[in-house]
Amino acid sequence: MKYSVKVNEVKVKEGKESNIRGFATLVFGDSFKITNIAILENKDKQQLFVSMPRYRSNERDENGGTVYKDVCNPITAEFREELYGNILEAYQQEISKGQEKGTSAKAEQEMPEFSVTVTPYERDGSSIRGLARIYFDDSFIVNNVSVLQGKDKLFVAMPAYKTKQVDEQGKPVYQDVAYPVTKEFREKLYGQIIEEYEKAKEQAQNQVHGKEAQTEQDKAFAQQREGRMQRAESTPFR
Repeated sequence: MKYSVKVNEVKVKEGKESNIRGFATLVFGDSFKITNIAILENKDKQQLFVSMPRYRSNERDENGGTVYKDVCNPITAEFREELYGNILEAYQQEISKGQEKGTSAKAEQEMPEFSVTVTPYERDGSSIRGLARIYFDDSFIVNNVSVLQGKDKLFVAMPAYKTKQVDEQGKPVYQDVAYPVTKEFREKLYGQIIEEYEKAKEQAQNQVHGKEAQTEQDKAFAQQREGRMQRAESTPFR
């Protein structure tokens, strides 16, 4: 799978402690970007490691603590080792060569191959209509993609995080973590997500109707059987 990596080093201010050493941006082809990939240092082992962007879930661990989940991540061990290796290599180049702001690695441009799955999701008082996942070349997954009901039509919302900024109305500003870069790819991706949502919704409705029809059929059969038994009981033996 073709992708590019860009890394920026994080300078730790004197007197402050932080295990963040840099941030990476990943772009598949020239069409889909993932930000906020952290390069962290394990001080005990004196090793660097890569941490994908995460979100706070509603789940709790066995100790009652908050469970955080990856917004996106490599699916296969092979691609994870390749990707994380390239990110750490780009970081080392950045700090050792002192190049201009940011170091890129493996830069190739091409619209990536992808597939999507959508699960219909509806709850009273919520505008969410479905939850989607995007798979790139069966090697990388993006979670937490939502299908929302707008005023006039459905639209797609990519995973985002809350910034410290506020808009003119004083509401918090959210920044997408993973998103399409080009108009062409955005239209193709969002169009397929909406299409898969419609298919999944129709399939779910058909299953409900099928169960309802089966239930009515079972009721009719039970009533017929009960009627036959009553007639049999009222018929005297000869």
